Amino acid sequence: MAEDVLLSLEPKTLWKYFNEIRKIPRCSKQEEKAAQYVYDTAKKLGYEAVMDHVKNVVVKVPASPGYEDHPPVCLQAHVDMVCEKNSDVEHDFTKDPIQVRIDGEYVKAVGTTLGADNGIGVASLLALLEEEKSFLHPPLELLFTVDEETGMTGAFELKGDFLKARRLINVDSEEEGTIYIGCAGGGDTEIYLPYKKVSAFGKGLSVKVHGLKGGHSGVDIHLGRANAIKLLARALYRLSQEQKVGLSCIFGGNKRNAIPREAEALITVENSEKAMEVLKQCEEEFRIEYEGKEDTVLIEVKDAEVKEVMDVGEKVIWLLMALPHGVLAMNAYIEGLVDTSTNLAVISTTMERVEIFQNSRSSIVSALEDTRRVVEASGRLAGAVVEQKGSYPSWRPNVKSPLLAIAKNSYKEMFGVEPKVMAIHAGLETAVIGSKFPGMDMISVGPTVNFPHSPDERVHIGSVEKFYRYLKELLQKL
Repeated sequence: MAEDVLLSLEPKTLWKYFNEIRKIPRCSKQEEKAAQYVYDTAKKLGYEAVMDHVKNVVVKVPASPGYEDHPPVCLQAHVDMVCEKNSDVEHDFTKDPIQVRIDGEYVKAVGTTLGADNGIGVASLLALLEEEKSFLHPPLELLFTVDEETGMTGAFELKGDFLKARRLINVDSEEEGTIYIGCAGGGDTEIYLPYKKVSAFGKGLSVKVHGLKGGHSGVDIHLGRANAIKLLARALYRLSQEQKVGLSCIFGGNKRNAIPREAEALITVENSEKAMEVLKQCEEEFRIEYEGKEDTVLIEVKDAEVKEVMDVGEKVIWLLMALPHGVLAMNAYIEGLVDTSTNLAVISTTMERVEIFQNSRSSIVSALEDTRRVVEASGRLAGAVVEQKGSYPSWRPNVKSPLLAIAKNSYKEMFGVEPKVMAIHAGLETAVIGSKFPGMDMISVGPTVNFPHSPDERVHIGSVEKFYRYLKELLQKL
């Protein structure tokens, strides 16, 4: 049984809570049961807990004897998860538990996201709560936020009196032995292109790009993985250069912060045999282009009944070709750190319009806004309606942070090596929390989680135990 496997892992208390969390529906914006579980668990353990108007939860833990005069520390995690699955997997995220398995040194899910991001973080805080009398610590505030993955709603809705602490340890980073002290800001662009249906011509085909790895649009963007929407657009554009193409509908991606793994379109063509040849050639070219970055690149073509096509199908293909995707600039001072990127994340077709969602990131305010303007201009040139909501802030690194100094020394004392100190090209709630609570000294730590936001997500078992021991030791130093 998967449950028995998890309960055999160390640290037992942490994995016990992760095993419970994996059973609770907690897709972003549908995580109220997970928030309630955290609240009820804290109450059951005898601690003061407060839930706010959006279901953020804060748990107050008194200081250990002798630590009463130490400044309080906030430990923070988010309760929601990205819900992604492979197309051939039957799984209802609104009710089905995440099925897990052990694969060597890792815990993985079966065809879905695992939810280690940030379920391991939530489990670690609940384990600390249960075991807090076994180690020394200052006054603690355990903060559990909602809807981190699709807008950081919980962090944005925090009120100024919800926290007293001005030292914060976020447990949502994904590389054990690394302390993060900064992150990118970001913002979404929504593009809406209205259309009318006209009678179809020629032969109907379903064209699907799949088999890609996907991944987190911030953490994994530098890996140069393929974007299924872009590949589909390239294939359709190439086909349209050979013969007339009609576009009936198009879909791809389903999360704004995930690189699309699959995309599909219903089209019509004048000559289906030649169309198959062109698409097969595209598949071979894409495989060569992404060799070493993608294990498989598949273009699946099937016959389909198509009675109507869009009157703006050509514009949709052109727009998808024009929209940028990927790394736009690297940091000049921190090796391997992306400064600016953008992700062509989601496309869908309603009865009235084509909807495109793009997420852009940067650690530089002006670069972020310029990238969003490029996306906006592309949409407007195609005659689309473009909406851009407010962006979220970046977290500027503070290498002179007192909390960072203690965290570095504690890690070296425990493990005999210096931890890496880095910034991350992804949005962390620390940026928003820091803007809400001026003077907050912050770091982010966590175990090793690979391929978050995709069904390949996995968490390294040994790193979880190491991270948890470090967290307890660090609290004793504060």
